Amino acid sequence: MNYTTRPQAILLLADGSVFYGKSIGISGKTFGEVCFNTGMTGYQEVFTDPSYFGQIMVTTNSHIGNYGINTEEVESDKIMISGLVCKNFSFNHSRPNSESNLYDYFEKQNLICISDVDTRALVSYIRDNGAQNAVICTDGTPLEELKNQLASIPDMKGLELASKVSTKEPYFFGDENASFKIAALDLGIKTNILRNLAKRDCYIKVFPFDTTFEELEKFNPNGYFLSNGPGDPEPLSQVIETAKKMISSGLPVFGICLGHQIIGLANGISTYKMFNGHRGINHPIMNLLTGKGEITSQNHGFAVNREELENHPDLEITHYHLNDNTVAGMRMKSKKCFSVQYHPEASPGPHDSSYLFDEFVSLLNN
Repeated sequence: MNYTTRPQAILLLADGSVFYGKSIGISGKTFGEVCFNTGMTGYQEVFTDPSYFGQIMVTTNSHIGNYGINTEEVESDKIMISGLVCKNFSFNHSRPNSESNLYDYFEKQNLICISDVDTRALVSYIRDNGAQNAVICTDGTPLEELKNQLASIPDMKGLELASKVSTKEPYFFGDENASFKIAALDLGIKTNILRNLAKRDCYIKVFPFDTTFEELEKFNPNGYFLSNGPGDPEPLSQVIETAKKMISSGLPVFGICLGHQIIGLANGISTYKMFNGHRGINHPIMNLLTGKGEITSQNHGFAVNREELENHPDLEITHYHLNDNTVAGMRMKSKKCFSVQYHPEASPGPHDSSYLFDEFVSLLNN
């Protein structure tokens, strides 16, 4: 690839703002909600995280691709982001256990990327003006035509996306002779969540997002898990009803990210779309149960209503975000049910929040 002759490319935001850069060499255009991630490492895990489905990712780290690709570091079976915006795209990579470069990985999956963008200016603009739809174009489509196409893209608010990333058929993960059985509802589950449960002596059956509680119950599990995932939680009416039945069963229930929001909705707590979501691996939260701060990995654009939660007789806040006081964790007083808005399987601390899996497994014993 001749770096100096790469085609010009643009990023067009829904409000008409345009940011210029260069194509990495994959021609086309892609649409989605633009968001940014502040992590300095872990780009492959981010790109394959189903929670990012439907989103154009802006990376604040100045170099992307420098350590290549390793197939063991994926969170799903394909790239989930709609497109990538970065400052410097590294066509060369250097890491002993890397298997290929990022460009080949993108080319195989036709992932549109624009580099050489002033990402500091772009992120500052998004922070001031909020998340919005956008299009990356590397094929020279006229600006007015792009504006017309972008206007037809639905907003993330009200958009149900779990069905786009959930498994179509149930599957198993872990040792079938393990001590505990977990029925996991896949709203966009990350592979590392399954690894964390499996290494704690759990055998997991992963079910499609629209599976009924009665079908989940047939597995005769020791507990239920509600996974992370993309999109607005409120349209998932069937999942909310399933969650209510999970909770009523009396068995332990653990929810992460979108699963956390579903548990809130199942208890009558509303959710809302944030002006800008939380996406990165350095988010500070306070654990109210221990009085300790934790560094967490987060990826969400919706949150549960804190005021409603504080006034709920059977729910209590267990964690909150130290940057903006949003709810980061909660539990029920009368049931073995708890959830967090962040990703303990990522553990950027590196072990700050992995205890949550231990707590879930300890409930299975009781």
